[in-house]
Amino acid sequence: MPIDALVFDKDGTLFDFAATWGRFGRIALERLADGDVQRATELGRVIGFDFEGESYSADSVVIAGTVDEIAGALQPHLPDMELGQLVETLNRASAEAQQIPAVPLAPFLEGLRQAGLKLGVATNDAEIPALRHLASVGVRDHFDFVAGYDSGYGFKPGPGQLLAFARHVDIAPSRIAMVGDSLHDLKAGRAAGMATIGVLTGMATPEMLAPMADVVLPDIGHIPDWLSGK
Repeated sequence: MPIDALVFDKDGTLFDFAATWGRFGRIALERLADGDVQRATELGRVIGFDFEGESYSADSVVIAGTVDEIAGALQPHLPDMELGQLVETLNRASAEAQQIPAVPLAPFLEGLRQAGLKLGVATNDAEIPALRHLASVGVRDHFDFVAGYDSGYGFKPGPGQLLAFARHVDIAPSRIAMVGDSLHDLKAGRAAGMATIGVLTGMATPEMLAPMADVVLPDIGHIPDWLSGK
């Protein structure tokens, strides 16, 4: 079946996860701990983050979870902070995070558009930080559709965001591929009836992604060759 559209996860897919979010984790936790490094280190353990090494465990809630889920994990350890305030703090820190693209995004996306593909983003980040991240590297206008977990379509691994993209571009799900770095992404793609492309710019290994992926690629830059071969 030909592929006429691609919907991308953001973190770990369009942007290299470790390079982008390691520093963010340290800064966000320092804010939450009011500069207390020991406290920040303890909070990091709660969400699977090594504060000193600025790295995440493979099962960290940060990798594929929503901001609400991350805040929910932290909130019992921050009793003086209301959940809404915690979500707002995390969203603000997220929006400020410097994004490190997995590949040079503007020429890559322009090539896909010139080939006639419709493009979307479906992320478990909030919509406003997602739009800011895309704009920060000059590619917001390359996408026909951008949805966060709070955009009204649900969040991955549910298929709602992906099906909303399919409706928006008026293309059958069977002619769309979901591109992501986590099982949440690929499960959402399968649930939506789409092809699934796994990439290794997140925290997952090829073995972790393979059961849910039609193909596992080193990064999104390999997609045009895969489409040509397909």
